Amino acid sequence: MTEPVQIGGGAPAVSLRGITRRFEGGVLTLENLNLSVQAGEFLAILGPSGCGKSTLLRLVAGLDHPNSGEVHVGSREMPSRGGIAYVFQDPHLMPWRNVIDNVALPLELRGESKSRRRESAKAAIEKVGLADASRRYPNQLSGGMKMRVSLARALVTEPELLLMDEPFGSLDELTRQMLDEQLYALWQERRMTVLFVTHTVHEAVFLSSRAIVMSRRPGRIVLNHQSDLPEMRGAWIRTEPVFMQECRVLYKALEWGSA
Repeated sequence: MTEPVQIGGGAPAVSLRGITRRFEGGVLTLENLNLSVQAGEFLAILGPSGCGKSTLLRLVAGLDHPNSGEVHVGSREMPSRGGIAYVFQDPHLMPWRNVIDNVALPLELRGESKSRRRESAKAAIEKVGLADASRRYPNQLSGGMKMRVSLARALVTEPELLLMDEPFGSLDELTRQMLDEQLYALWQERRMTVLFVTHTVHEAVFLSSRAIVMSRRPGRIVLNHQSDLPEMRGAWIRTEPVFMQECRVLYKALEWGSA
C-alpha cells in the first residue's frame, strides 16, 4: 500500500506535501501526509473516525492551517482559493430564506446583480431536481431535499473544486443512493474536481474515479486505489461482480488501517 501518486498530466488541482496537523493538547491528527489530486478527478476519502478526513478538507479549503507542510490549489499556494465550494454534513440553510434565495446566497455575497443571481440559482436548482420546490422554505423540505439545496448552493458559483464532507451521511439508504446517482451525473457533466469524505464503502466505490483510505490517527494514507468501474454507471452497477470486488479492496484497506 502506497502514498497517492499523480494521475494524468499537468499540475495537480490539489497538492498537499508533508502535511502535519497537531491540535491543542498535543493531539496529532495528520502526520507527513502527501496527496495529489488531478483536475477533474472524483476522489473519495475513507478512514476510521478521527483519522483526519475532515481536517484534510478544511486544510484544502483554507479553513485550517497545517503545523508544517504545504497546501497548493492549482499552481498557486494557498491562500488563493478561488473557485472552491464546500458542502458540509449539515445543509446549514437559512430558515427565513426560501430555496431559491438560499441557493443564490453565494452570488449575493459576491456582489452579483439580483437578476443574474436568480437566473443562476434557478438553473442550479433545476440541475438537482428541485425546480418545483424553489419557493419552499427549509421547514417544508425533507432531509434529502435540504441536501440537494445545499448542493445547488455549492454548484451555483460553478466551482472548479468541490469539497464534500459526508454530505449524505444522515440520510436513509435509498435517499443516499438516489443523491449519489444525481451527484455522479452532475460530476460527469461538469467535470469539476471533487474531494468527497465518506464512511460508506459502497458510496465511495459508486462515486469515485479514485479512492484513498486513511489509517487511524495520526492519519496516513494506506491505500491509493484507481477505480476499475466503467465510467458510465447507474443503480445497476451495484450488483455487478466488479463493484463487489472494488468494495472488498477498500474494506480490506480499512481493516488494515484501523488495526
